[in-house]
Amino acid sequence: MELHQLRCFVMAADELHFGRAAQRLDMLPSSLSRHIRMLEEDLGVRLMMRTTRNAVLTEHGSFLLEEARALLARADDLENRLREKGRNRAAVLRLGVIDSAAVGVVPRLLHDFREIAPDVTVQVLEDKTIRLLPRVLSGRLDLALIRPSAAPSRRLELLFLLYETAVVAVSSSHELAHRASVSVTDLVDQTLIVPERRSRPHSHDLTMRLFSERGLAAKVVHLADEKQTIVNLVAEGMGIAIVPRWASRLQVKGVTYVALDTLDTNGLKKLPLAVAWTGSTRDSVRDAMIDLLRSNIDVYARDA
Repeated sequence: MELHQLRCFVMAADELHFGRAAQRLDMLPSSLSRHIRMLEEDLGVRLMMRTTRNAVLTEHGSFLLEEARALLARADDLENRLREKGRNRAAVLRLGVIDSAAVGVVPRLLHDFREIAPDVTVQVLEDKTIRLLPRVLSGRLDLALIRPSAAPSRRLELLFLLYETAVVAVSSSHELAHRASVSVTDLVDQTLIVPERRSRPHSHDLTMRLFSERGLAAKVVHLADEKQTIVNLVAEGMGIAIVPRWASRLQVKGVTYVALDTLDTNGLKKLPLAVAWTGSTRDSVRDAMIDLLRSNIDVYARDA
């Protein structure tokens, strides 16, 4: 039983005349008759009694008519919704980003993306990696700029992009504020403000490993979740913090950012940024942004 056969049957049942029904369907009466005959053969029942002048529904035909109308209505609704979804998906790209990407890579990325896809609206959702990845897996986001985990879902595709640069945020009245750069050893006696590991494992581990790799103990005095809160605590002289360089754009009064020496820190490769998407789906708009990241990442990395 095919949808086209059902459409032919419903039209014939409405008109009770094969000639008029065929005309409305823009087909020959003989073709209409053949489709209804094939439907009857598939179902094993007689649906219509035909004469040279008109047609009459049988008991089976009357029963099928209402069911066929409902089935065709559902099929039409499904088709319309899928077409609408296709139009929307072609016009909207849903991008998830962590805070550092939102301030660092994303403004340049969106500027470049508009050059190649001017008709696409990009919806940006800023959140933490642990909240963005479930949205990518469920289809609520098309892709996300995240901190890659050690054991990502097998359903995800990951493309490493860059390592972000770390700097030291200190109070402008702090003894280190006038320095061009500092080493981890210079920070050994300083009180530290670090992110909660539960929500920001990479940022938390950045600070802790820089100390532990040298056999030093980090003097943590405060844990905070958001970078804005951390920088504000630094401004109040509550401690210092090792943060991504993008945090210097927050421009909190009373805070100075000092470069962190990288000679003995393996290039400070502690803050990776990657793009994640579901590998089981294909989307030309999403893939265009991924290709843009691939081709321009050296440019974006200069400001990271």
